[in-house]
Amino acid sequence: MEKRDNRIERNPGYLVNDVARLLRREFDRRVKHIGLTRAQWFVIAHLYRNDGRTQRALADELDMEPAPLGRLVDRLEESGWVRRAPAPGDRRANLVYLTDKIFPMIEDMRTAANNLYKDAFKGLSAKRVEDFIETLTIAKSNLVELGAAPAANSFGGVDPLHRVQRKIAKSKG
Repeated sequence: MEKRDNRIERNPGYLVNDVARLLRREFDRRVKHIGLTRAQWFVIAHLYRNDGRTQRALADELDMEPAPLGRLVDRLEESGWVRRAPAPGDRRANLVYLTDKIFPMIEDMRTAANNLYKDAFKGLSAKRVEDFIETLTIAKSNLVELGAAPAANSFGGVDPLHRVQRKIAKSKG
């Protein structure tokens, strides 16, 4: 039987979470002068990758409840960094867009992020960094695929909560 290393420092979930936490903390320190909170730059980063999202879609992507995200978008809108526009075909929904005012800040954030990655991966070859990124990409893809699969209970059937959630989603759609 293979001996397992049970030290938390060698646990992949712990390491990924801890490295992400440390990256966020150091990034916050480096971009503090820009005047954005972590939650604000996280929303802006998601919009930068996919501008014009509904608040609901954005909340889902960020694993946030819609109400707190709405307040966050309110503050970003008050600062002139995002704008809302009605969603075509759905009077209840708003699309959220970045404004031109935020783009210089995004460039500052990108520069800070690139410098942070250089510092964080110092001592590693470009190949090892690329392999690490590929490993994380595959793990993410696998986890997304697992999350899209129907939840199974211990008896091999569909989880009752998942069944209720699907029923609610169908009735709304």
